[in-house]
Amino acid sequence: MRLRAIGMPTRTRTQKLLEELLYRDAVKLPPLPTWQLVLPALTQPAYAWRLVRKRLGLPLVLQTEDRRVLEQIILPEYARDKSWQRVLFVGCDSYTAHYAAQYFPDREFWTLDPDPAQRRFGASRHVIAAFEELSRHFQPCSVDLILCNGVLGWGLDRREQCEAAFDQSFECLVPGGELLLGWNDVPERTPVPLEEMASLGRFERMTFGPLGTWRYLTSTPYRHTFDFYRRPLATH
Repeated sequence: MRLRAIGMPTRTRTQKLLEELLYRDAVKLPPLPTWQLVLPALTQPAYAWRLVRKRLGLPLVLQTEDRRVLEQIILPEYARDKSWQRVLFVGCDSYTAHYAAQYFPDREFWTLDPDPAQRRFGASRHVIAAFEELSRHFQPCSVDLILCNGVLGWGLDRREQCEAAFDQSFECLVPGGELLLGWNDVPERTPVPLEEMASLGRFERMTFGPLGTWRYLTSTPYRHTFDFYRRPLATH
């Protein structure tokens, strides 16, 4: 079952432009001409401020509908549950730099990204490695919660990578630990149908309370989707 985003506010011009840019990237269309990227800065202060911060390599907030769902609904719900003591966030960028301090300041919060240049946006506990190398850095049953958003199709690009990453996620999670998977439901960014991944079949699908479903499709042109999985308490 898939639902549209709840409580979706009216989109601003900046949000529409950012979502258009992300859509073009998601479906592998050519980028917009430079003049079309720069011109909105003359009339949209929020967009202009974003360009400046991005140019300077400073942290920023990504104003899109899928980020609203992640930052205003999903992460606050996880943050309220004190049972998530050891948290791993996969993939770092300027718009995720504030997640540790804002949502998990009192937890053992880790970040992981294969690009050394992204280290500056990671947490104080950071690992430079690919997701499919997870078990080299985390012991079995040692992580309570894994948050993986925007990595499938953007680094996890082949079936063997995906299977390795999610198999190792299963092994590194404690029994009852959870995996959040955020992905774009477009063919260009789905290297293999998720239902065909044996690794994901090891998990239980779980209903995420605030959204009322295990799979939540956001109202975005690139069909960003959040899936919620749990490692069973007992394995057979």
